[in-house]
Amino acid sequence: MMKDGLIELDAVLAIARRGSFRAAALDLDMSTTALSNAIGKLERRLGVRLFNRTTRSVSLTDAGRNFVERVGPALQDIHEAMNAARSQQKTPSGTLRINAFPTATREILSPLVLPFLRRYPHVHIDLVTEGRLVDIVAEGFDFGIRSADLVPSDMIAVPLGPSRRNAVVASPAYFQGRMRPQVPPDLLAHACIRARLPNGALYRWSFEKDGQPVQLDVNGHITLDETSLARIAVLENMGIGYFMESDVRDDIESGRLERVLEDWTPPIAPICLYYPGRRHPSAAFKAFISHAREAARTTQAIS
Repeated sequence: MMKDGLIELDAVLAIARRGSFRAAALDLDMSTTALSNAIGKLERRLGVRLFNRTTRSVSLTDAGRNFVERVGPALQDIHEAMNAARSQQKTPSGTLRINAFPTATREILSPLVLPFLRRYPHVHIDLVTEGRLVDIVAEGFDFGIRSADLVPSDMIAVPLGPSRRNAVVASPAYFQGRMRPQVPPDLLAHACIRARLPNGALYRWSFEKDGQPVQLDVNGHITLDETSLARIAVLENMGIGYFMESDVRDDIESGRLERVLEDWTPPIAPICLYYPGRRHPSAAFKAFISHAREAARTTQAIS
């Protein structure tokens, strides 16, 4: 952004969009101090304050709101003109920003992102992992990666692989001397590793068999909000865990973990790369889409 000569204007819009200097600085790949200095410089040049700042919140002043309403569309036109020029590049370069939820990130990093970077060394990928659903256009991302059933209807989607499955697992030591669950309600007699969602709610374990859905609030001694931590707890014999199959496949195949209730975990929607239609996509943008489609075809052929 700095080399575009538009950093101050982009900064104003980013702060207005995110409501936070810190979040806007992350979006713009700047330090919070540098962002604050850029805004201060612009405000001094304009002779008005654009933002009301307190230790807890940031909001637009009336002058700031009028400024954003006038500058936003004009700045979008400028960026589109610059994108049109970049679209003539022969060699993919620049930064691509991708938003994905954690499981999808783990699934696509090695087979998709890293091979792309080896293939196109002039491209930088900024991969942001978070559990909440975001508007990728409003928050400045080029691409999103989510389950197919969560992709907005106005986006173009590229399936990245076959259907996925959940897996209910525990260590062999945990199952010693205990009855293995045969149906989901049997889990209520077991210690389970509980999971907390990004919004703070406890995750309910979902099952389905013969068209019959079941959701459970399981019991357990520990609640975690990170899959890697839950996996450690299960490997340490603390109880039964509920994971995406891809996160524990190696543990199952090696015998470190044993699977139960497999007939209650049918295939679920595949993950998709999705993006908005663009009039002037950059060479890097087009290359990543082509690479993703090629990787998807290869995965389908293997499966």
